[in-house]
Amino acid sequence: MNTSADLLNSLKIDRAAPPPPPSRKGLWIGLAVAGVAVLAAGAFFALRGGKGVEVRTAEVVAIGNGGTASASVLDATGYVVARRMATVSAKVTGKVREILIEEGQHVEEGQVLARLDPVDADAQRTLSASQLEAARSQIASVQAQLKEAEANAARLSALVGQKLVSRAQYDQAVASRDALRAQLATAQRNAQVASDGLRIADNGVDNTIVRAPFAGVVIAKAAQPGEIVSPLSAGGGYTRTGIGTIVDMNSLEVEVEVGEAYIGRVKPGMPTETVLNAYQEWKIPGKVIAIIPAADRGKATVRVRVGLDAKGDARIVPDMGARVGFLEETKPAQADVKPGVLAPGAAIAQRGDKDVAFVVAGDKVAQRALKLGRTLGDDREVLEGLNGGEQVVLDPPDTLADGARVTVAREDSAADANNE
Repeated sequence: MNTSADLLNSLKIDRAAPPPPPSRKGLWIGLAVAGVAVLAAGAFFALRGGKGVEVRTAEVVAIGNGGTASASVLDATGYVVARRMATVSAKVTGKVREILIEEGQHVEEGQVLARLDPVDADAQRTLSASQLEAARSQIASVQAQLKEAEANAARLSALVGQKLVSRAQYDQAVASRDALRAQLATAQRNAQVASDGLRIADNGVDNTIVRAPFAGVVIAKAAQPGEIVSPLSAGGGYTRTGIGTIVDMNSLEVEVEVGEAYIGRVKPGMPTETVLNAYQEWKIPGKVIAIIPAADRGKATVRVRVGLDAKGDARIVPDMGARVGFLEETKPAQADVKPGVLAPGAAIAQRGDKDVAFVVAGDKVAQRALKLGRTLGDDREVLEGLNGGEQVVLDPPDTLADGARVTVAREDSAADANNE
């Protein structure tokens, strides 16, 4: 009996006893949960309030067309080139006497650009003119002698018939007449040669004047008064070979290099749209002029000439960088179809299984889901989700969320950070 009672008493709960001590594992779990909560609260405060996360931004560029929908089947980069460009030089070697051009000056065809010292050419012309006068004087002398010889021969011809003079005298008079006729022909030929020499000397004087071969704009001035210029390169490097360089601005076009794998998409006469690096918002229509039938073995590219419909525009100058889109005409675009845009690849992030970008609006960001198109170098074509002119965050951090507060970094600060 006592044993059973003792067993029952041992099963009773002693409510006055102290609670057992907690285990260390539970303590560490609690501290970890509290730490995560503090970090989350701090991140929420940083993104929702305070100064905000410092970010870099870039502008989204619209690349769509209005009116008709022309899909770009290929994009390539190249440079503006001039089909008519000439480095003008003198035809003779001489010292520059006068320069009449400056960079940026418009010149007309035949306009005088420079003059060389004409001392030698003038002296040669004077000599040729004197030789011509001497030849003409000789002609007059021979003509006078011939006139007398012809009269003497005619007189002796009548006397020899009457047997008043001998046949020998008559024959001698005829021979003198014929000799003078030959001398006259020679003198006339010498006069013609002297005349040709004078004409060549005149050309030599004219060659000291440098004229524009066509109308254009001077882009380089290569000589100064007192320098020696020559059409051929002279030894020592002290002789100029040109007066200046002229470009016909109406002959400007774009030359791009297209990869061999894509050249089949390009056809002569194909419509194009060119954007100059200096004027990103200016889209210049044009067409393919020609595909150069030769490939570059080292770069595996083919050169393509692209014409511009804005010839003569002062904003287009040689050697400008350009991006050309080769277009394929399709049916007219619907009025409610929005044009595509070009966004930096660094602005596109992944949130779950979606491509998104963060658009800066004031001091906060808005998350946009994107529909992406082609990859164009370091940029991506965005078909839906962004509009031209919007500012997007570059390299958004993983903690950046919709509605977060941000601060746009200044360009000088970003440059200093990159230098460090």
